[in-house]
Amino acid sequence: MSADLDLSPPEVPEPTFFESLLRYGLFVVAIFQLICILAIIIPTSKSHEQVETSEPADARSSEQNRKPKGPVQQIRQKVKKESKKKR
Repeated sequence: MSADLDLSPPEVPEPTFFESLLRYGLFVVAIFQLICILAIIIPTSKSHEQVETSEPADARSSEQNRKPKGPVQQIRQKVKKESKKKR
């Protein structure tokens, strides 16, 4: 019976060039993904935050220069009412 059982380790073929390229490529991509995730999680530098705080002030001043859109909305409402009357 001991002759029937082969307990020797199985023969594992050497990995081909494509298999090793695929294996190491997957490692490189995994490391790149971790770097991207950490870049999102870790807070940004102080100089970047200062640039962001100065931009909303510019946006506020440009909003004050804009004309109110009240009359445009009233015209749209009139057109809607007229289309309802035609039905």
